[in-house]
Amino acid sequence: MMGVNLGLMAEVERRAKNIKLSPENLARLIDHALLHPEKSSESFRNLCNEAKKYHFYSVCVNPFWVRFCSDELRGTDIKVVATVSFPFGQMTTRMKALETREAIENGASEIDMVMNIGAFKDKNYEYVRRDIEAVVDAARGNVVKVIIEAGYLTDDEVVKACEIAKQSGAHFVKTATGFGPTGATVPHVYLMRKTVGESFGVKASGGIRNFGDALMMVAAGANRIGASASVKIIEDYKSAKLNE
Repeated sequence: MMGVNLGLMAEVERRAKNIKLSPENLARLIDHALLHPEKSSESFRNLCNEAKKYHFYSVCVNPFWVRFCSDELRGTDIKVVATVSFPFGQMTTRMKALETREAIENGASEIDMVMNIGAFKDKNYEYVRRDIEAVVDAARGNVVKVIIEAGYLTDDEVVKACEIAKQSGAHFVKTATGFGPTGATVPHVYLMRKTVGESFGVKASGGIRNFGDALMMVAAGANRIGASASVKIIEDYKSAKLNE
């Protein structure tokens, strides 16, 4: 992982303090996630109710729950994000495409796919590119985010993964699943934004548990936040704003 650059951290902290973002606008950057396998329908109904109450951008769920959440959110502008080949990215390309198509048919409007990290580590970049392209094609014009699981990668590999994702027609690169060695870090988000440029999406996800973390990620270059602690993030941010 990119070493902790004190100058970079100081600059991002300065930017974070100067961000003029209301709690409502911060909520609109959040994919409200529930990805643990043991949760039942009541948990997902609550997820959707929270998304409606706080007006989060989306809910992010595994494919089994896409139709349920789509039905719960019918009539709202809150999107459903489906994970694909989650959390390891080791499904075959054909299966990733099938999973994507079914998720779209069931009501997903965005796809968060996990890159094949093993193939990438083997420098089989053509396979990784075609793998992403297959998901992009199967998504039928809907947004595709590529989870590069940056905690497994060197800085040079982060750059390469971002370049491949952009070349493959995806719309975002995403830091992590939350199930890997690290979550989102400021250095990774900064490097990803620097690599893809301003017109491409960067999603910071994994371990973002308070509004300070969220604002640091935005200051580093993220324009979407993935979090399960979304309600706490917004409630604490509202309290902080009231006490300014």
